Amino acid sequence: MAACFLCPCPHPSSASASASPLDLKEEGGAICITIAIPTHRRRTRIRCNLSVPSKTNAITKTEPHPVCTSVKAFAPATVANLGPGFDFLGCAVDGLGDTVSLTVDPHVHPGEISISDISGTGNNTTRLSKNPLWNCAGIAALEVMKMLGIRSVGLSLSLQKGLPLGSGLGSSAASAAAAAVAVNEIFGNKLGVQELVLASLKSEEKVSGYHADNVAPAIMGGFVLIRNYEPLDLIQLTFPAEKELFFVLVTPEFEAPTKKMRAALPSEIGMPHHVWNCSQAGALVASVLQGDLPALGKALSSDKIVEPRRAPLIPGMEGVKRAALDAGAFGCTISGAGPTAVAVIDDERKGMEIGERMVEAFLKEGNLKACANVKHLDRARDKIGLSLIAQAAELPTLPWSGSDINQVGTVTEVIEVVKQAKEAH
Repeated sequence: MAACFLCPCPHPSSASASASPLDLKEEGGAICITIAIPTHRRRTRIRCNLSVPSKTNAITKTEPHPVCTSVKAFAPATVANLGPGFDFLGCAVDGLGDTVSLTVDPHVHPGEISISDISGTGNNTTRLSKNPLWNCAGIAALEVMKMLGIRSVGLSLSLQKGLPLGSGLGSSAASAAAAAVAVNEIFGNKLGVQELVLASLKSEEKVSGYHADNVAPAIMGGFVLIRNYEPLDLIQLTFPAEKELFFVLVTPEFEAPTKKMRAALPSEIGMPHHVWNCSQAGALVASVLQGDLPALGKALSSDKIVEPRRAPLIPGMEGVKRAALDAGAFGCTISGAGPTAVAVIDDERKGMEIGERMVEAFLKEGNLKACANVKHLDRARDKIGLSLIAQAAELPTLPWSGSDINQVGTVTEVIEVVKQAKEAH
């Protein structure tokens, strides 16, 4: 989930789960907050249409002021569709993602965003525009500013890409989600999850289509079901805390643009396939809630509508899926639009072995080099408001050092520390 100070989530680094995602420090007399921020005889067909909300109006009655001068937000990679859940199911993956740094900048025209820097590795930096109207992070950031009615403050944005473009891991969604969360936090966390997802959807709409199965889990964490788009209706699916779930993510050196992969899909589907996919999607939701990984994997592998159209466009994908299942994965499918293949398992070491077999299959079956990552589910966590941080930002000096705050492991402990600091002053 997109991580922020009072929405604690796993930090993208390999730090232990007990470490706080918070870093507060003074720079030039200002408080800076670092946020560690889816009939038999007569053939019946179904045609699907989706309306898109249009105009954005300011949600807040009065323009909020910044509660700090600098914020950093992280949003994780996501696996959309999960087989039969096309455009309405997705989940967040721990450890991979994009980071947005945001600063109040007097040199930027009030009410506007300036993208100062885009960094990253591979194909990420040179192909992305610094024009905020044509950049996923910029579009989402501007949308949140519109919602908040920001007219008197300009912001400078820096984007660090940790996800490759066109990978099927929600690269555009991670940039949009991190930017939306960062803007919201710098102005006091006035917007809720629904508004942040809607703002991020504006970005997705321009880049890959109006679908929330990446941006919703990127912001909320865990598994998310999109029940409706107008009005937006999101359902958090809680995977049992005592169960382990690992995703084996194997990404070949091959790009599958979302728009191209969506164009390959049928505009109509037969009733038998509709019934089948509905039953598999229902089984998938049930297995998530029950923590039943074998059932989850079986449902995830059973899509009869989308995967059969997309798999032939990714060299070696069908062989990679066979290799994953033969190696002991509970299930395997295409992550989002691809080309990343995702398999599920309950053991990290076993996941690494499965990843090796999938990498070998990509090379053998598709003549593609690939890399494998084995990552935990990025679980959703409790959310609390930013009011305490806003109060902490008013403190003349910080009551702790950066090393001290890393010892504060839970949300409750963070709240208590801030309360005590406020009372002391």
